[in-house]
Amino acid sequence: MNALYLAFAYMRYHWARSLVLTLVTALILFVPIATQILLSTSERALVARGEATPLLLGSRGSQLDLTMAALYFSEERPDPVAMREVEAVWDSGLGIPIPVHTAFSSSGFRIVGTTLDYFDFRDLPLSDGRGLSVLGDAVIGADVAATLGKGVGDSLVSSPENLFDLDGVYPLEMPIVGVLARTNSPDDQAVFVDIKTAWVIQGIGHGHEDVVTATQVAEGTAALSNAAVVQYQKITDANIDSFHFHGSQDGFPASAVIIVPNDTRSATILKGRYLDTDVPVQLVEPSSVIQGLVDRIFRIKSLLDVVTLIIAIAAFAAIGLAVFLSYRLRAREIATAVKLGARRGMVLRLLSAETFTLLLISAFIAGIGTMIVSQNAEGWVNWLLALGA
Repeated sequence: MNALYLAFAYMRYHWARSLVLTLVTALILFVPIATQILLSTSERALVARGEATPLLLGSRGSQLDLTMAALYFSEERPDPVAMREVEAVWDSGLGIPIPVHTAFSSSGFRIVGTTLDYFDFRDLPLSDGRGLSVLGDAVIGADVAATLGKGVGDSLVSSPENLFDLDGVYPLEMPIVGVLARTNSPDDQAVFVDIKTAWVIQGIGHGHEDVVTATQVAEGTAALSNAAVVQYQKITDANIDSFHFHGSQDGFPASAVIIVPNDTRSATILKGRYLDTDVPVQLVEPSSVIQGLVDRIFRIKSLLDVVTLIIAIAAFAAIGLAVFLSYRLRAREIATAVKLGARRGMVLRLLSAETFTLLLISAFIAGIGTMIVSQNAEGWVNWLLALGA
């Protein structure tokens, strides 16, 4: 006990050197553990999202782009799949198709056009407000609300993907009617609208407003204008009835279609229907695609572990050298203690107590940091995945 007291008193007196050694040691202990926690959490988050999505239907092409766009709302833009494919799945009675449209964004967050089935499928509860019910409504994720400082009663405006896109894509002001509870998933980073609202943003649907009234024409006070319609930038109770869509809905686009099969047999039948490579659409299992991605990413994990181990050994060697040199500098001090009657065993216990105290404090600091990382790992990984998407 006396040795520990003297060791702590010595470290307190030489606080600058002790602080540097303690923080460096804590960092050496903390970094490998925190890295493993974040890597493991990332792997679980990626795989869990894929495993929670049974099947994914989209245009034939890159399976990874299709999966990332539909599950993580990334910036990948797979070729659209026609809504007739959604109707085909409904007509088969083999599962529930859930279209997702992820072509647009608002304030840096992806706009996800979908149906109400998506919220039941992902089990997304509301923390405030209500769900989608009217064309133009928006429900935002928890991170969107926190980052933008917006909530129920506020509004968002869609952002054009290309400033030179003049093909009917107009910004749409969308009132926020609900905020989702936090799920630590990509859904926290999304702005959800009805898929018809996404089509309005794309220019497939729009509302009209007559420039002149029939009475004005009859009275001769105005003439009909060639620009008889204007594009609305906000859907209101006054103009919602004027919104309509041109063409057949069967040809309208979706980025992908999540399919929830009724059972294993239904899933097998559905897979068989899209095996023909001549068919313009493909059916993929997101879990297999994500697992393949994870395997490729974490293939370097073993190399990273070796590098971390080498760095840790080198760092501990440096700390050991620093402690050894410190003891060498204290040679006269130690010799004086021996002359005063301190046995060599006592001197050794004193030096050991200093080293033990330093390691104990370092481990405590590293433990606090590890606990913070562990508690927030899911949220940070979700943010990193959204940032990477």
